[in-house]
Amino acid sequence: MIRMSKMLVFVSLCLVWLLGSDICIAARQELTVTTIKQDPYTMSKGSQLEGYCMDLLTELAKKLGFKYKVHLVKDGSYGRQDETGNWNGMIGEVVRGEADLAVAPLTLTAAREKAVGMTKPYMQTGISILLRKDIISEEAGFFDFLSPFSGETWFGILIAYFVTAVCICIVARLSPCEWSQPETEPNNFTLLHSLWYAAGALSLQAHRLVLCSSAIQGAGPHPKAVSGRVISCTWWLFSVVLLACYFSSLSSAPGSDSAPLMIKGFEDLANQDVMEYGTLSGSSTLAFFKNSNNPSYRRIYEHMERRKSFVSSMDEGVQRAKEGNYAFIGESVSLDLAVARHCELIRAHEVIGMRGYSIVTPLGSSMLKNLSIAILQLSEAGELAYLRTKWWASSCLPENAKASSLRAHSIKGIFLVLAIGLGIGVVLSLLELTSKSRSTAGEQKKSCCTVLTQELSQRLRMTNTKPEQETADKSKA
Repeated sequence: MIRMSKMLVFVSLCLVWLLGSDICIAARQELTVTTIKQDPYTMSKGSQLEGYCMDLLTELAKKLGFKYKVHLVKDGSYGRQDETGNWNGMIGEVVRGEADLAVAPLTLTAAREKAVGMTKPYMQTGISILLRKDIISEEAGFFDFLSPFSGETWFGILIAYFVTAVCICIVARLSPCEWSQPETEPNNFTLLHSLWYAAGALSLQAHRLVLCSSAIQGAGPHPKAVSGRVISCTWWLFSVVLLACYFSSLSSAPGSDSAPLMIKGFEDLANQDVMEYGTLSGSSTLAFFKNSNNPSYRRIYEHMERRKSFVSSMDEGVQRAKEGNYAFIGESVSLDLAVARHCELIRAHEVIGMRGYSIVTPLGSSMLKNLSIAILQLSEAGELAYLRTKWWASSCLPENAKASSLRAHSIKGIFLVLAIGLGIGVVLSLLELTSKSRSTAGEQKKSCCTVLTQELSQRLRMTNTKPEQETADKSKA
């Protein structure tokens, strides 16, 4: 009986221990998560929260099988250690046990790693510069003069030039007003001269030829027939509209009237005193410049400390950059979001101090490794890239694309006018030739079709019959 009593006591204790463990596990399954409002990581949507971090938390909960409840950090801070060694913000809540996890854009730093556990980074970032587009000028490229038109437009202009030159050459051969005696007279409008004539009109030389009689005498032949003049006038109109569009687009190109301020990176920022700059007060970005041994970075920190050009929030930094004459230094991913939301802003290409955003757990937590593995799995599956695309989507249409579409729309009509003018010119030259053939047929008592066929054969022949005959006679002699 005594043995049985001992066995019952032992079994009861085991049941109590197992039941207690299950209760503890069940209690731990609902984790308390602290976060902070920052677009697009965590944002309010009615009574709920949404954003990149909320989607990330949902995916991690599915993989690891835990439940959670989220609250916003009480003091609205990320986490900074004071002189006494105490932490505030989300880091402080995790350290004091008020939260099991901190899911937010928290930068992985050595000081934080000593106080809490931090997972593998779920997003890589760095430090960059946010500026307004119209107050900086970019270095001009060798071929920037081609930028007013797209490649397709330049190709279309080249095709139009060659087609016009060929049409001028054909009309000059077909029209009897232009070439009255093909048997005895050489044709002055060769293909080479037609190409030169069309190029002269495109470079505004044709306008000088029309307005200056002295220029006409030394510039070579010009169309005398109505058909040739129709093509010439159409090509001049095309040239005027084309050049007007070109110079208009070139003068309104981005950076053409901007201030002569060149800022490509932090070296340029440190070496100028025209533009004010600053960063978020008490941030890891400020600590980076404060602790750096790089002379340029030290000058940037000393300038910000001397001028007290810090901002209290990300929104304030973005707003000051939008107002102009202020460069906001911050996390590159946050600046990318500002550029996506505010089309007048631009981020500098240079990124320094690469670091990552991590999820925070209590120091020595058993969940740390599982969370890191889950983050790596989400990264390998492309889920993190999808979330980045989802929440960083830009509504800004690139200026080059907008300008190109406007240019294509405005120039399309003048291409159509040129095509119509070329067609009218060729038809008129055929009518002129037909009229002459009809009068010649009446004089020679032949059919009009026979005379027209002979005229076309003679005029479209690349070499003249008489010069060939004279050459043959000379060789016989």
